[in-house]
Amino acid sequence: MNRRQFLLSAVALGVSQNIHASGYGETAFGRQAPPQPAAPPQTRFEELRRGVGMFIGSGGTIGYLINGDGAVGVDSQFMNTAEICVAGLKQRAPKGIAMLINTHHHGDHTGGNKAYGVSKIVAHENCLKSHRATTEKTVDQQAYATATFKDTWSEKFGDETIEARYFGPGHTGGDAVIHFQRANVMHMGDLLFNRAHPNIDRAQGARVDNWIDVLEKVARRASKDTIFIAGHGKDNAVRNTHAEVQHFRNYLNTALEHARAGVKAGKSKEEVQKLDVLRGFEDTASLNARLSLGFVLGICYDEVTNTKP
Repeated sequence: MNRRQFLLSAVALGVSQNIHASGYGETAFGRQAPPQPAAPPQTRFEELRRGVGMFIGSGGTIGYLINGDGAVGVDSQFMNTAEICVAGLKQRAPKGIAMLINTHHHGDHTGGNKAYGVSKIVAHENCLKSHRATTEKTVDQQAYATATFKDTWSEKFGDETIEARYFGPGHTGGDAVIHFQRANVMHMGDLLFNRAHPNIDRAQGARVDNWIDVLEKVARRASKDTIFIAGHGKDNAVRNTHAEVQHFRNYLNTALEHARAGVKAGKSKEEVQKLDVLRGFEDTASLNARLSLGFVLGICYDEVTNTKP
């Protein structure tokens, strides 16, 4: 190899090493390569019964109704997946989307409200209050309820009757259960977590003791073949039956009783939270780092001791 060949080989080797050392997306000469597009979110539509279905994406489960009068949505997740859901609903419903119903105010259920582009959004009056109170800095990104109710709301849509009912505080202070009566499908919002540790928003009126009562009341109003849509579930298992509603009711009751027993025994909040597993509910998962058994037990302790949120 002569001197010229040696120098060319050295330059080539240096370029090659620079390519491998520079990391993903950077050229041999230090210029940034065009960014790779982000992978689209994983979403899917699932039909349930008589035009009622659910949309799985990022955030709380979206419910929907499609019939000859168009489409109705229940909850909206975040904007990125709301836009996907809205596009799919419009493809399936030539008359378009007539209205949206919110089960409660949390951002993973209302953050995509604007994507629906509807003039009618229905929610419980406490839901609207909490939605406004928790989004004071992002008002321009919100679409708030335009119609509210205190106890019940009902409307006929095509050949279906939709009912929204408030049973008192539970997951928040303004949760509504949405019942598609002829299809016999109930959208529970975050009043139902299937095999997952729930969020409990005491700052916005949540009560675990009444949440237990709410689940009992809902179960009594339902029939044997009612389909329950959960807001969240382990492995996205959000199509549920009476069994899952009862299981979650028992989970909440067991957690609350554990806290009551701890308080009675003079234990501190930290001691009550140290429980690794709730007996009988070993299959319950944490959907994120915050929503753990310790979080739930801590909220139960605060409720039992009347600690201010």
